[in-house]
Amino acid sequence: MVGVVLALVFSGYPVAFAIGGASVLFALLGLATGYFDPPFLLALADRVFGIMQNPVLLAVPYFIFMGVVLEKSRLAEDLLTTVGALFGRVRGGLALAVVVVGALLAAATGVVGASVVAMGAIALPVMLRHGYRPSFAAGTVAASGTLGQIVPPSIVLIVLGDQLGVSVGSLFAGALVPGLMLAVLFAGYAAFVAWRNPEAAPALPPEERSEPGWALARRVATALLPPLVLILVVLGSIFAGVATPTEAGALGAVGALGLTAINRRLSRPMIWDAARSTASLTTMVVVLLIGSTAFALVFRGLYGDVWIEEALVGLPGGRVGLLVVANVLVFALGFFIDFFEIAFIVVPLLAPAAAALGIDLVWFGVVLGMNLQTSFLTPPFGFSLFYLRGVAPPELSTGQIYRGALPFVALQLIALALVITFPELVLAFSGD
Repeated sequence: MVGVVLALVFSGYPVAFAIGGASVLFALLGLATGYFDPPFLLALADRVFGIMQNPVLLAVPYFIFMGVVLEKSRLAEDLLTTVGALFGRVRGGLALAVVVVGALLAAATGVVGASVVAMGAIALPVMLRHGYRPSFAAGTVAASGTLGQIVPPSIVLIVLGDQLGVSVGSLFAGALVPGLMLAVLFAGYAAFVAWRNPEAAPALPPEERSEPGWALARRVATALLPPLVLILVVLGSIFAGVATPTEAGALGAVGALGLTAINRRLSRPMIWDAARSTASLTTMVVVLLIGSTAFALVFRGLYGDVWIEEALVGLPGGRVGLLVVANVLVFALGFFIDFFEIAFIVVPLLAPAAAALGIDLVWFGVVLGMNLQTSFLTPPFGFSLFYLRGVAPPELSTGQIYRGALPFVALQLIALALVITFPELVLAFSGD
């Protein structure tokens, strides 16, 4: 059953229909052979209604809408031009600015595609014009945009929380330090490249950094303070226990509209575009979730969950063996299929075994989230690479984009290894 689903996914068939169709097919085969337990199929309608009534999943459209509104209001453009002017006086300054803005957009939006497209369209041409090595510039933009995968409020963490049955707020709190650590690693690599090879990341020429200090300080305050306040209000309300992630998402959506109105960029067409994008992305997530629910029920009806749990629990090395197999499997699948597909197909198979072995599921969720983040950068099908290719200048080749992403994939694996080796990086803040 798993093999058929993966074969359909790799063939390019729509994932939600591949999962749901394979589930119906194997349910019918199981009924015909007397091997399938029918009550599991009868429970599907109740599960679908449960998905539609799940208040945790309501955070998904809120955070997507917040991110799309901020992207369409040109917040990323303001941040990039301002922070670029701030850091442009030093070698590698534009790369550092991209990393900083990527982290801010991740915390303000949680939508990877919007961050990569915005920075690729705005920052990449500037970096190339000022002599940055093309592969390094492309890799920096693509990697910084993926920080929205792990830095709260990440849409992926919301989905993982639902699939693992743990608190989304705990996942957000646990992922905060690993996400910031990853941003520091990216910035450190950018600084190292600028120090080792100044020609690969030059400073801005003097004529482009002649703005008076007071004027630059005013620009920085105007561009940075509003999104920082929004980030603190949204995440702070979650971490302080004042609001649930869903309530904080609603607050963030209203706050994003408020920022847009303050900047005099609020319009009916902009709201309409944001609403359509939100509806499209949310529908994709929900239909995938319904398909994966059918898959899980039929899989359990065929006693596959018992077989998988026994196989994973019985791996040599116990917890270590499961962690090795889980991370290798997720990393390998990330080369070919989307992170949502991995979360909905693979994670439900791993979660019972992890719980049976006594692994903290919040920590396990953050580990999987960081691993899933690499799926955005791993050639040939990394989504950030596709997003960047769509807005990159024609002179930047696909090969250069791929080569630029590889060092950042290595940095992500280093960060993943640190989180696995030192669980306190997650558990000290998650409340577990």
